[in-house]
Amino acid sequence: MPASITLSALSFALPDGRVLFSDLDFSFNQERTGLVGRNGAGKTTLLKLISGEYLPSAGRVSVTGTLGSLRQLQAVPDDMTLADLFGVRRALALLRKAEAGEASAADFADVDWTLEARLAESLGRAGLEAEAATPLVCLSGGQRTRAALAALVFQSPDFLLLDEPTNNLDREGRDLVARLLAGWRGGALVVSHDRELLEQMDAIVELTTLGAARYGGGWSAFEARKALELDAARHDLAEAERQLETTREKTQLAAEKKARKDSAGKRKAARGGAPRLLIGAMKRRAEVSSGEIQKLSERQITEAEADAAAARQKIEVLETMAVRLPSCRLPPGRMVLTLSGVSAGYVPDQAILHDLSLEVRGAERIALAGANGSGKSTLLNVITGALTPFEGEARVHVPFVMLDQEVSLLDPAETILGNFRRLNPQADENGCRAALARFRFRADAALQPVATLSGGERLRAGLACVLGGALPPQLLILDEPTNHLDIASLEAVEAGLVAYDGAVIVVSHDEAFLARIGIARRLELRSGRWTGS
Repeated sequence: MPASITLSALSFALPDGRVLFSDLDFSFNQERTGLVGRNGAGKTTLLKLISGEYLPSAGRVSVTGTLGSLRQLQAVPDDMTLADLFGVRRALALLRKAEAGEASAADFADVDWTLEARLAESLGRAGLEAEAATPLVCLSGGQRTRAALAALVFQSPDFLLLDEPTNNLDREGRDLVARLLAGWRGGALVVSHDRELLEQMDAIVELTTLGAARYGGGWSAFEARKALELDAARHDLAEAERQLETTREKTQLAAEKKARKDSAGKRKAARGGAPRLLIGAMKRRAEVSSGEIQKLSERQITEAEADAAAARQKIEVLETMAVRLPSCRLPPGRMVLTLSGVSAGYVPDQAILHDLSLEVRGAERIALAGANGSGKSTLLNVITGALTPFEGEARVHVPFVMLDQEVSLLDPAETILGNFRRLNPQADENGCRAALARFRFRADAALQPVATLSGGERLRAGLACVLGGALPPQLLILDEPTNHLDIASLEAVEAGLVAYDGAVIVVSHDEAFLARIGIARRLELRSGRWTGS
């Protein structure tokens, strides 16, 4: 039987009561499927429900075949090795025992003599040259992701479950993931914002508050279809609002006509000529008639308002957030950053950066490139003052803000609104609310504690607090800003950065993102030295 994943009336609610899915019916077949949706829509949660890590609030998940999930290895035990990641520690120990002539006859039947060769092949395909005994703590974040991918493919499952597989990977690593999926013949469910990777999917499934919808083809086909849906939704909203206004006008006219008729009846009764009994009956009929008209009018208005609200909800799902930035007032030609003969590292006499010099003037847009472990993050720490160089000097001459991958400038215990006020003390209540609304933190959403946000929501909150103030910083430093943003937010951030008139220094391996924000200069690090500009 072909491998498949079936969701039947699946519902899931968070501990705070917020419902992510309700009666979700869907199936994933043996094809490469990109799973997209806004931050907080429940993409990662859905993968965990499928893998069995989470239990649904209602409904069920049925899986035909075996599953393999990509493990995110940000924090690992000190004693965890590549052999543990691949699940072969015991098998390797048995192989060593057999090679030493210490295995029993029963042990020999279980020895896998091809294990080391298959391990080496899997690691080699992932671009890693390491022994099985290598501790994972000795690997960079990108190397760990490669190792996790190698271990996943080593298991040969029927279905791959990949959650942001290109995060923390350099260009070579991203290409490796693309090649892996291009040659994969099983099923794959890929949560990603990487538009290059999504382009090679067989289908895109979008998860929204309206449910799940499948679109055949890769990212470009999905975008084209969504553009048509947005145009149709805007037309439906305009029609619903027109109908609501028409209904209100008709209701008002009917009420005014009825009032005039009742007034005429009262004047006639006041002049006399009609028996009291007849006048009383007419009054009761008028009251009943008025009540019925009022109820009918209220029902018609309620129905029209509901239609308009449903149309607005669809627009909200389809539209990206709007980012409009005030000028940061950076003068042209103003010296922004100077590096003079900088050598730096974390251990004395073990420099990671070697004799780096650089000048940034005016609203330059610079991408720091280089393979994982080349020194990019170390350089950002030197620029921001978090790391003092062994030699040379780093000076930032203008106000700046650094957004790292953890968005550490935000206080996790404080709300989004509280963080905005702290970072923008000059803003009044209306200004705070308006700025956060542009980043889709409206009303009570702005009162969420930062600690409860997903990775993408946290970055979006950080961008709102940094870029939403009356005077943005004149230098914006971004460390892998696309890692956790959903694509709708990513495209809106791109539009905002295009409008930003300050200097930008960004570390990113997302070529589509770099092209869209107008990067004009690239500086590549190799072993802590510049290789070009």
